[in-house]
Amino acid sequence: MDNKYKVEKYRWMVLLSMLPILAMTQVCWLTFAPITSLAVDFYKVTPLQVAFLSMIYMIVYIILALPASWLVDTKGFKASVVTGAVLTAVFGMIRGIFSSNFMIVTIAQIGLAAGQPFLVNSTTKAAARWFPVDERATADGLASMAGYLGMIVTLILTPFLVGRYGIGKVMLIYGYASIACAAVFIVFARERPAIPPGPGEELVHKLNIKDMKATIRKKDFLYLMIVFFVVMGIVNAIMTWIEDILKPRGITPEGAGVIGGTMVAAGIIGAVILPMISDKTKRRNKMLTWPILVAMIGLAGITITSDYLILLVSAAVMGFFVMGLGPIAFQYGAEVAYPVPEGTSYGILMLMGQISGILFIYVMDALRSPSTGAMTISLFIFIILMFASFFLTVRLKESNLIKNAAISDKKSSD
Repeated sequence: MDNKYKVEKYRWMVLLSMLPILAMTQVCWLTFAPITSLAVDFYKVTPLQVAFLSMIYMIVYIILALPASWLVDTKGFKASVVTGAVLTAVFGMIRGIFSSNFMIVTIAQIGLAAGQPFLVNSTTKAAARWFPVDERATADGLASMAGYLGMIVTLILTPFLVGRYGIGKVMLIYGYASIACAAVFIVFARERPAIPPGPGEELVHKLNIKDMKATIRKKDFLYLMIVFFVVMGIVNAIMTWIEDILKPRGITPEGAGVIGGTMVAAGIIGAVILPMISDKTKRRNKMLTWPILVAMIGLAGITITSDYLILLVSAAVMGFFVMGLGPIAFQYGAEVAYPVPEGTSYGILMLMGQISGILFIYVMDALRSPSTGAMTISLFIFIILMFASFFLTVRLKESNLIKNAAISDKKSSD
């Protein structure tokens, strides 16, 4: 490697210190998704009001995405993560202490949602600041894995914990966990190494509105924005309505939580394996194409079957491929947007998924069957949209950064 670059072992400590708080923000987001019917009875509100507690995250993200990206790109990822971690810890405890009051819980959920963009928008910046180019998708994958792990905890454990301890006690447990996760990052994280690990990070502090506009006009980034709008919106909507999707088929809240957790667990594996393959093969575009096609098979299974085992397998297939391609897509977006800051490209892509998530959640509620509550029509529409996004990924060209890394490796081996 060039003498002006150096890869430090401490990069793994920095990454590991981020993982707990990244997981915790997802726990707070989806807390009520697998217990919608129980929360309806507990708070005496409608299912859409309970779903709104998850939807708040998407609404607040739309408002704070670019301010959070600005903080990441100008003050550094550590300042951003500390901001998000403190918000998560403070409002996590408020939600736990006042868990019986729906209004205060809603306000606390807004505070928790405000912390999320400062956390998730920092991952690509941390990867660029501490990791060489051929490890960045892997680092992004591990960060995504932490978020997925948080989703598993809440989808699988929350119904069982609520059944044993009640909603109030579980909210308090999650509040204490938020404080612990925030403390880990504050103690162990560092902003940057003394010497950068590789190319592609030196210019990330130069946030330029003209460059941002130019990036959005880039054909490959524009296609990626549309793909994110579809795929991430579908995931957000399904995660929010997971119990209501499966309840008309005779699946209990615990069973729905296990199915949702299986989807995310498979997503964890995919978020590690697929980015590693992408880094090793030095390919980004092809690693965004075929996983979407396979994920459609899983989505079809979730749409048409009532068999519990088939639902589990379908959820696993969809989770592995659609969530596994997420970190590759973020890294590809950062590479085609370069020299626009990583936090900005990440924020723009996340913004697409949050907008569509809100839209898709309302559409699913509006199109549910009046008699049975089934959401099958919406799921069929999602299949069609995902198929259309597949054709957009076929048109994506490889990024110059990863092509240059491949050329460099080839020269080194000759």
